[in-house]
Amino acid sequence: MKIFSFSPFGYEGALVNVEVDLRRGIPAVDIVGLADSAVKESRERMQAAIRNCGFDFPPERVLISLSPADLKKEGAGFDLPIALAVLAANAEKNGEMDFIQAPVLVMGELELSGKIRPIRGVNAAVSTAASCGIGICIVPEQNADEAREVSGVQVYGADSLENAVRALKDISFYKTGSGKNESEDFVPKGCSQVDGILFQEDLEGFEFADIKGQYKLIRALEIAACGGHNLLALGAPGCGKTMAIQKFPAINPAMTIEEAHSVTRIWSIAGLIKPSQPLIRLPPFRIPHQTASIEGICGGGVNCRPGEISLAHNGVLFLDEAAEFRSTVLQMLRVPLENGSISLCRAGRTTTYPANFQLFMAVNPCPCGNFGSKTKICLCSAKSVEQYWKKFSAPLLDRIDLRVFVDNEEDGINSENQSREELKTTAEIREKIAAGIKFMMRRQNMKNAKLGPEGIAQFCIQEDASKGVLNAAINRYGFSPRLTASCIKVARTIADLAQSEKIRPVHMRESVDYHKLCCNMVPELD
Repeated sequence: MKIFSFSPFGYEGALVNVEVDLRRGIPAVDIVGLADSAVKESRERMQAAIRNCGFDFPPERVLISLSPADLKKEGAGFDLPIALAVLAANAEKNGEMDFIQAPVLVMGELELSGKIRPIRGVNAAVSTAASCGIGICIVPEQNADEAREVSGVQVYGADSLENAVRALKDISFYKTGSGKNESEDFVPKGCSQVDGILFQEDLEGFEFADIKGQYKLIRALEIAACGGHNLLALGAPGCGKTMAIQKFPAINPAMTIEEAHSVTRIWSIAGLIKPSQPLIRLPPFRIPHQTASIEGICGGGVNCRPGEISLAHNGVLFLDEAAEFRSTVLQMLRVPLENGSISLCRAGRTTTYPANFQLFMAVNPCPCGNFGSKTKICLCSAKSVEQYWKKFSAPLLDRIDLRVFVDNEEDGINSENQSREELKTTAEIREKIAAGIKFMMRRQNMKNAKLGPEGIAQFCIQEDASKGVLNAAINRYGFSPRLTASCIKVARTIADLAQSEKIRPVHMRESVDYHKLCCNMVPELD
């Protein structure tokens, strides 16, 4: 029997073979294999747990080897595999060959009493073990549901060292991971289904009908939810841009099974998995504070922990008061937005996290927030306004598909926007988004925001009149090639929401309106 554990590092991690040798000599326990302090301290925890559970600790000199030897081992999750390896070696020496012979993945932290504490990274460990042909796992009981989301792996959730030893002797204790949440038709807890598309269930405070006078922003959020586009909301303090964006999870469709597995692995590595939600189906919605560092946003640390952009993978990263973030943090977002991943390097090792997220930003027009207001006076100098906007470089803004100026200065209701369309409830918006997504997926099986040049040429078919609208906008506003492609993709999403096979002039005009400079004083396109 071989006992393996897992050493988390970045997104991948590595399996660790736990070997024990009993030899003559003064009784002592030695651990080799580049173990850190937490792993070395497992000697005392492991010995106390073994004795307190009624097992005999070997009276010989015990050598514990963690291989590969050049891989640093960190964390308290090695307690249980080391204890079981010692007991297995002692049983083999005494002629007791009643342990299962198949390789086993074991993870868990031991209390002195022998109870097993939960740990992070179980989902990632079981996934890695399954890919390496290990089909039996012993994990803490609190992490068992998380482990069973990996299909085909036999998992035992142990609450004590005695039960873990019992499981090593009898395969009947194990439950095979069935991936019960892996059916696209299955409606997990906290979700509701609209026309075959899953959404977050109705919660208090997520009703869009409560927002008065912000039709254009709500419309932009509707387009962003359907096509996966990035969004910038510009407006004075208190106009309602943050409130509206924070309601976005209510209309953002749930992830597919494939997307959910990658997100669950990242959150497992970060230790954020809840026992009641072993497989994350709802898209993440992360709101980091303005004081966040580059390491906090992109990831890093001793084990290259995931940062906010990876925790927002397949979801939304919302930067409220975006201009207050450090300029280096904002510019760092450009590469992940383009590539959908981020590579981290530490001590000669490299890991790559997926970071396919939507970027939402809410920003004031100037430091005081009154620039461009019809009723308030801006006290900022021209230089301070220029410095304020220098944080947002042109390459970063080029990657923003939807730019909305939020104007709400007419007694809380913008009558111009109100007359365009009646207020929509969250349920009505979901129905429209669900229909748009089904229309889009039948054509290309991916979100419009992820279309490349070939996909734009193949799927974004325009009428001749809409091409004329786009060319006029390029000449008038100086769109870059990237911004032009973004304009076409947003128009494709608008057409999908309207169930139109081709991009019509009305769709292109609305898309151009979202790509102009964020200022309500810019005249409408003729």
